[in-house]
Amino acid sequence: MNVALFIPCFVNELYPHVAMATAELLEGYGIDVVYPLEQSCCGQPLSNNGDSQGACDAARRFTGVFKDYDYIVSPSGSCTSHVKHHYGWYIADDADYQAMQPRVYEIVEFLQDVLKVDRLPKPVYFPHPVSIHQSCHGLRELGHAAPSELMIPYHSRLERILQLVDGVDVRLPERRDECCGFGGTFSVDEPEVSVAMGEDRVAQHEATGAEFIVGADPSCLMHMGGIIRHKCRPIRPLHIVEILTGRGGAA
Repeated sequence: MNVALFIPCFVNELYPHVAMATAELLEGYGIDVVYPLEQSCCGQPLSNNGDSQGACDAARRFTGVFKDYDYIVSPSGSCTSHVKHHYGWYIADDADYQAMQPRVYEIVEFLQDVLKVDRLPKPVYFPHPVSIHQSCHGLRELGHAAPSELMIPYHSRLERILQLVDGVDVRLPERRDECCGFGGTFSVDEPEVSVAMGEDRVAQHEATGAEFIVGADPSCLMHMGGIIRHKCRPIRPLHIVEILTGRGGAA
């Protein structure tokens, strides 16, 4: 099995340690991990801003780069969701995309649905309280948890995989699936609303008594992290792969 790492552009530039932790985690399970150097932006910002031609071009480029790998795995729920669920707006009839689409996974769903892991590659001890952040794309498009508005039995991928970590104390904010307010270009178009939502969300996570906000989408963690730094708050954002690889203590 070969797996291509799909690393979103902002992760490559701002959070390369998340990309490296993702590769380390997969390699720990004996996976042949490849990082295609030709990859670029998936096109989500273009799509969100109405540039249909640019988004279509990005979708075709992405497909050309990744179509021949067994699986494509990313540490970003929102970018994974865009490729899996929104490329169809632009290249639904593309045979290469049709064949590739079922093989695109966010890292947690790949570990659980493809590898079906019941252990981590190495023992990890993380004796800290963490508050789970469910990103909107992961929650509602990738099935990371049960959205509260659907009133269906509760489940959470992130909580389940953290059961493999020794010592971690998992907590949930009062409104467990509320948006952090980032929304990509929404944070640029409506900065006051975006920041207010982010401040509320950080406060909800702080109210749990957690030391870390843990999620699977770097964009949400980036937004809340900026607010945390600006407000000089002690809580810290942490991508889940950093815990699963034992890198969390150095975050």
